[in-house]
Amino acid sequence: MAIIDVTVIPLGTSTPSVSEYVVEIQKVLRQYEGRIKFQLTPMSTLIEGDLKLLLEIVQEIHEVPFQKGLQRVCTNIRIDDRRDKEHSMERKLKSVETKL
Repeated sequence: MAIIDVTVIPLGTSTPSVSEYVVEIQKVLRQYEGRIKFQLTPMSTLIEGDLKLLLEIVQEIHEVPFQKGLQRVCTNIRIDDRRDKEHSMERKLKSVETKL
């Protein structure tokens, strides 16, 4: 199970707000409910699941601003892919909380 932290940055928008793009990206992610877990944060979105599927989803959400007419998009991703033991967003948080 991999975790991806993804930020899609639409460039050339008419206003500083990007919430309309975030909404559309969340709609795409909801289509994958049951196959992935995802969590919107104030600065990015976390996605958990099979790495191959996650990378396909990242490509799909990268396209969202283009589909809305923009000509430039920057997407930042960080991948946490741990294979020595079971790995999830929830377990990572619990590990820290138990140590506090």
